[in-house]
Amino acid sequence: MRFSAYLIVILVSSSTSAQTAFKNFGSVQLHDNAQVGFHTDLINDGQFEDNQGFTGFYSDNDVRVVSGLNRPVFNNVEIDAVNDLQLNTSLGITNELQFINGKVITPRNDVAVSLDFIRHDFFVGEDDDRHTDGYASVLSTNEFTFPIGDDDRLRPMITPSQNSETYFNGAYFFQNPNTPSTFSNPFTTTEKEVILKNISSYEFWDLDGSTETTVTLTWDSFSDVETISPLLQFLRVVGWSKAENKWINLGGVDIQGDLTEGRITSLTFTPDNYEVITIGSVFSDVELDGSDNYLISPNDDGSNDTLVFEGLELFEKNELIVFNRWGNIVYKKENYDNNWAALSNGRATIKAENKLPVGTYFYTLKFGNGELNQQKTGWVYINY
Repeated sequence: MRFSAYLIVILVSSSTSAQTAFKNFGSVQLHDNAQVGFHTDLINDGQFEDNQGFTGFYSDNDVRVVSGLNRPVFNNVEIDAVNDLQLNTSLGITNELQFINGKVITPRNDVAVSLDFIRHDFFVGEDDDRHTDGYASVLSTNEFTFPIGDDDRLRPMITPSQNSETYFNGAYFFQNPNTPSTFSNPFTTTEKEVILKNISSYEFWDLDGSTETTVTLTWDSFSDVETISPLLQFLRVVGWSKAENKWINLGGVDIQGDLTEGRITSLTFTPDNYEVITIGSVFSDVELDGSDNYLISPNDDGSNDTLVFEGLELFEKNELIVFNRWGNIVYKKENYDNNWAALSNGRATIKAENKLPVGTYFYTLKFGNGELNQQKTGWVYINY
């Protein structure tokens, strides 16, 4: 307690003598009842992370700045900086955060600098004027709603509860993915998996983490969801694959809301396999009718459970081969009888009773009378 009181004296003295920053070179610790208000910038080149008590960042006019070689970590924090709190080094919070005035600004070209929620994820006061404009991270087992946005728009992203303590980092960009400002390459919306119809050209998120997870994305009236799909059931979360350099369907469940406001949850994926994610749409069955491409949903509900080629029974013989996107055969059958329900019989099959994962597969169907002298090719999309 004596050290905490001494620290408060240093801060007041620094402010009244017109110094521009409080700079820590050594090892500082705030104890349980300590209360510290930074009315000046903080430069942390020492150890300033084993803290309890309360810390505030305040400014009526200036941009308040946190910088230095090391990340400071505080317990309860409030931010009342009308012209924002700029992080040039990360800032950690282990208990509660209250947004009162201003945003937390982080450099979007440096994912290593973020507002970090460490083993606790409680915050209040976030809105269009008060959020993290840049990257925020979480280390927790709890569901976490990222208080992120871009300029004057709060656009949260949600990760679910985890089985063990997990780290995720994320930011929102109100930018056209075809022309991103802080990424080295464009995420061209015409480069996409064949099942995908449209990709948002208004916004995207960056989610980083090595643990498999689902994610929930949100939209508002500025997202222009109607241009992606006027029917919400065809919306999907999509990700720009680092391996394939194109947009991949990450699924869409629990779709809620309307064309002006809503949310959508993906299937499980590993964030680090994708540069960015956003909202897209898939083709409908009606749009595929009469084409060589098919959608099947082999979930045993009696509707569209198998891959069916109309009129196949009119030919004496046939052979169906289905490939995955890497060209490996996942299914091969002579005299196919319209009963494939996404089970693999390819050489790479580990458990034949397990159905193939959601995704796009390619087929070649040869057929004829006497000889297999006719051929049909296309793709089939599996979605449960």
